[in-house]
Amino acid sequence: MLFFDENKSTTNQEIPAPLGYRIAVKREDLLDPQVSGNKYRKLKYILEEAKTQQVQQLLTFGGAFSNHLAALASAGKRMGFSTLGIVRGEEWQSKIDESPTLTFCKTMGMELHCVSRAAYQLKEKSLEVAVHIKRNPQLLLIPEGGTSHLAVKGCREILTQQDQEFDTVCCSIGTGGTMAGLMEAAAKHQTVIGFNALKNEGILATLETLTPKKNGHVDNDYTFGGYAKVNEELIRFINTFYQQTNIPLDPVYTGKLVFGIFERIKLNQWYWGKRILIIHSGGLQGIQGMNQRLKKKGMPIIEF
Repeated sequence: MLFFDENKSTTNQEIPAPLGYRIAVKREDLLDPQVSGNKYRKLKYILEEAKTQQVQQLLTFGGAFSNHLAALASAGKRMGFSTLGIVRGEEWQSKIDESPTLTFCKTMGMELHCVSRAAYQLKEKSLEVAVHIKRNPQLLLIPEGGTSHLAVKGCREILTQQDQEFDTVCCSIGTGGTMAGLMEAAAKHQTVIGFNALKNEGILATLETLTPKKNGHVDNDYTFGGYAKVNEELIRFINTFYQQTNIPLDPVYTGKLVFGIFERIKLNQWYWGKRILIIHSGGLQGIQGMNQRLKKKGMPIIEF
């Protein structure tokens, strides 16, 4: 049985905003305790297709703290799929228990194979991954981050008719699938602003392959140095935001997104309308692992 609810939707939570602005957060993080936010949306039609094709095993890719790996492991267990995760970095094979994410995946029954970064970059074209594909001809390969045209179809369902009252829809960008879905679903008067969470110079080309729409803008100024990189200013912002709104943000995606929005407004560099809808894409499972790293560096941790 599919666990995805066809009528699943989330509410918009209004938050304190600078004078003249109205800002709300769409709480996609509350969709499901384990398959939350954009991962829920991205996997919906992929897994429905897998059921239709009577696929036996799902193979995908991710880092040691990947939201996508955790979501697929949980969804796979619920829906009766065998799951295989290809993890970036062969060193993790001997220290899986040091990653809360990989430990969770393991408890969900996901088979984990940690490969070299060179092999990971090649994905299914590498010999290390190809051997697993050859072993199971009834395997479905799901791209890193889950992004595909079926994922875009799912992400189109994030926006509802009530969201048309906003001028701007904002999201974090990883592999681009969520932003593409939002661009597809946005009303004619709306602009979709994507805040890049990593140094991804090819994201515009990727978006062009996922949607013909031109109603988006990518902001590359708030990556904080790259994927999963943070500083004390970002951590303090996340903690203060939670104290003021009771909305937890993750440091890899949504924290940078919300920080960027408020910083642009503060600097008088916001040009896309004053009614702003922020898409909370989940990712909270990664906070535990991030806090482990922050403690080792003697930095403040994320509190919620």
